Amino acid sequence: MTLLSGLEDLRPLSETEAEIYIASVCFKTGPPGAVGVEVERIVHDALDPQRTIPVAEVRAAAAEVGTDLPGGGVITYEPGGQLELSSACAPDLPSVIEAVRADLAVIDRAVGDAGLSFSSVALEPSRPPLRTLNHPRYAAMEAHFDSGGTAGRIMMCSTSSLQVCLDAGLPGIGAGSAVQRWQHLHRLAPVLVALFGNSPFRHGAPSGWKSTRQAVWLRTDPSRTSPVPDSDDPPSAWARYALNASVLCIPSPHGSWEAPRGLTMRGWLRGHGPRPVLQEDLDYHLSTLFPFIRPRGFLEIRVIDAQSGSDWEAAAAITTALVEDELAAATAAEACAPVAALADPMTAAARDGLADPVLGRAGWLCAEAALDAMDRLNADTGTKSRVEAFIEQYAARGRSPADQRIDDWRRTGRFSDPAQRKEIAR
Repeated sequence: MTLLSGLEDLRPLSETEAEIYIASVCFKTGPPGAVGVEVERIVHDALDPQRTIPVAEVRAAAAEVGTDLPGGGVITYEPGGQLELSSACAPDLPSVIEAVRADLAVIDRAVGDAGLSFSSVALEPSRPPLRTLNHPRYAAMEAHFDSGGTAGRIMMCSTSSLQVCLDAGLPGIGAGSAVQRWQHLHRLAPVLVALFGNSPFRHGAPSGWKSTRQAVWLRTDPSRTSPVPDSDDPPSAWARYALNASVLCIPSPHGSWEAPRGLTMRGWLRGHGPRPVLQEDLDYHLSTLFPFIRPRGFLEIRVIDAQSGSDWEAAAAITTALVEDELAAATAAEACAPVAALADPMTAAARDGLADPVLGRAGWLCAEAALDAMDRLNADTGTKSRVEAFIEQYAARGRSPADQRIDDWRRTGRFSDPAQRKEIAR
């Protein structure tokens, strides 16, 4: 359905109407359980990792799998040529894991047959951030972010993440409620950054951060990337956040989509924009906001680095367990309490990962609680084994995946891990 499907969509919105609308549609409360996963991957030439891969080339490679993926997922493309697989919504963790495995298997084969490969890190380690996707939205985004420095362009063109999407939760307050899950995820967010930090390089060398990707996001337009302020009324807090955020672009049938500098959605609704605000303008604006946790009817967790190879599965399973399983969530809440006392938990997580002693203990306790929940969530043997292996290699040793990537680079001088290179060779 288009946003201009009725005459009401053509009527200018008032500020009050916009705030009520945002609060009403972004938290769809109900029994939790459904899970979705979005896997982003940076694409390289298998033989020449320094070559920029245009979106058109990635699209041509992925076209070999057709539009009907076996798991029901959908492929899209990011401005720098990153490929993103968005899973179909699944009723539970085992179902989404099975579906994404199936989709990635055919995508990996098609990309490999085209002489391309996926990066093992979540931020491009050496290539410059070049936009190869020509669309007015991304041209306007680039212009907007460039006015504030280089972080926005790097975010658009050189980063990749793993996003886990969970139901908002039940009405009211207490265990399982949308309020409780929203607050829990915000306290859990730094621990997820530390557990899964996997972007330690920039300009061809270690950057000093375990998640340089998250560091880049922290420096990108805080009106749309900072966390939503803590509140006992998350829908209203989100509505205020959305209206106070800068307008990134204004879709137009002709010419540039660039928005006037300094224009917020609230200012636009008050008459300071180029024309009145329509329903479709507000919906489009919401799609350009990127806080740590984004409410889209469900809750989209946006702080996790893309993982190497099949480690996406461990990251998705651990994250889901720490919210969906009652016992694991309770353990995580207790484990995360000391993290909140850090001066800047998110910066510490992005910079130090699990090497920070407070985050290291919280990460290990959370990971072990998630592993204990695998049977209760009916995870299959493969998922449980991957979670066990991930914890043994990283969390149990106070290490983030970034530490392994740095070890590999120091040993081989390459940014891809040995297992990935074997897959490419085959």
